[in-house]
Amino acid sequence: MAKRLSKKQKEEILKLFTIGKTIEELSVEFDCTKLTISRNLKKNLSEQKFKELISKEKLKNPNIGKDNKNNTNKDINNEKFAQENNIEENKIEEFTSITPFVEITPLDFEIENAPQKDLSSIPISEMQFPKLVFMIVDKTIELETKYLKDYPDWQFLSKDELNRKTIEIYEDLKIAKRFCNKERKVIKIPNTEVFKIVAPILLLKGISRIVCSNKLIAL
Repeated sequence: MAKRLSKKQKEEILKLFTIGKTIEELSVEFDCTKLTISRNLKKNLSEQKFKELISKEKLKNPNIGKDNKNNTNKDINNEKFAQENNIEENKIEEFTSITPFVEITPLDFEIENAPQKDLSSIPISEMQFPKLVFMIVDKTIELETKYLKDYPDWQFLSKDELNRKTIEIYEDLKIAKRFCNKERKVIKIPNTEVFKIVAPILLLKGISRIVCSNKLIAL
């Protein structure tokens, strides 16, 4: 960042320059850039006086013009870099003051590894069956059973669930007939409460689920 000179320093620079000190010597003595020295001298001297003193300085040292030109360009670049760097530092300080870093204490809790409860099926005790449903049976009136894995809509269930035996009931006669072939037939179940009554018998036969449309009923 460019050094800011005090009033006393500016007066001293002016005095030393008028008695013969060069801009380069003054920049070293006051620890600032030559551009800063030149700028302050121009403010306090008339343009003509400043040029006269520079001319005398050039007579003493013929290379001073070239050196001053190169050094002035360097000084301009250095000051520009310092100013930009200072702006970035101010931004960082401002951001830091607005959004201080806060350390979050790690969460400390036990992860429950117990098997997850089956949330996809409805207990038969809570199921409100339609008044009338249809089932597909073979010619000897034996229930047609399937494994749950045979139903594409339930493939997201666990492996244990997919290996459960099921029976399927239909709310619509047309849909039931669509899945029936010549070796089987569709029967009507007018009292759907019968499923709750025979649930223990179905469980003994290894049937633990009923598929009804988009519902899965647990016995």
